Amino acid sequence: MLLMQFNAQSLDVPSITEWQPEEIRAHIAFMRTTNEKLAAAGELVDAQGLAMPETARIVRAAADGSALVTDGPFAETKEFLAGWWIVEVPSAERAVAIAAEVSAAPGPGGAPINMPIEVREVMSEPPAELGAED
Repeated sequence: MLLMQFNAQSLDVPSITEWQPEEIRAHIAFMRTTNEKLAAAGELVDAQGLAMPETARIVRAAADGSALVTDGPFAETKEFLAGWWIVEVPSAERAVAIAAEVSAAPGPGGAPINMPIEVREVMSEPPAELGAED
């Protein structure tokens, strides 16, 4: 799974809400082209973008089991998940290569934004050392 993480400290570009419309269109076109290439290679399982963090809600179970819903993440949150790709690739190296390509998505002025992309294996079962059965 490739997680598109935005972090105010690690990105040297303004928030996407400050980009020009043509810069946003170019960024979205890059993401669509990336998805089309991954699909054509048979590597794309799923890809989704997420709404901005201010639309998020945090849900916890209350003592009676009902949903306790609060706004969140809060404005002081410095990092947020912007979207993801689930890819099926033959090696961790291929996943890292895809992450590097995605990281270079265009931003303001068309320059690569070099956003951090977290690469994590999606587990189908717990590891053997944690008690997975054979």
